[in-house]
Amino acid sequence: MEDDERIEQATAWRPGGLIKRAEQALIAEKSRVLRPFGLTVPQYAAMYALSLAPGVSGARLARFCAVTPQSMTTVLKTLEGRGLVERHPSEDHAQVLVTRLTPEGEGLLAEADAAAVAVERRIVDAFDPGELEALRVLLQRAVDVLI
Repeated sequence: MEDDERIEQATAWRPGGLIKRAEQALIAEKSRVLRPFGLTVPQYAAMYALSLAPGVSGARLARFCAVTPQSMTTVLKTLEGRGLVERHPSEDHAQVLVTRLTPEGEGLLAEADAAAVAVERRIVDAFDPGELEALRVLLQRAVDVLI
């Protein structure tokens, strides 16, 4: 028996490996389609979240984008340096920065989002509606049992 075969047989019952491979494939493909826009997946995710909730805190953005608060600070500084977001002190709390997309950021996001949505659409189109709902339920259950 080949080593690859032995590893596959020994780990076939473990869902973690397949979940990780699916995540890696998704991130790799999103990275590929976002590259022409000069965006990483976390940068795109932050911009997308800001388009939905302008002014959301950096900590909430970090949670949404599944990165550390420190990484989100770097993401936002990079986007700000490119003129895609603007950050100003909050009127309520001087230590809090309110972050919003700039018009340039909104324009770039519109283009980049079309590319990212096309990746997600490929996944959705691989399933019939019942399978897609089952996949969502099963993945959510996997998340729930671990958190």
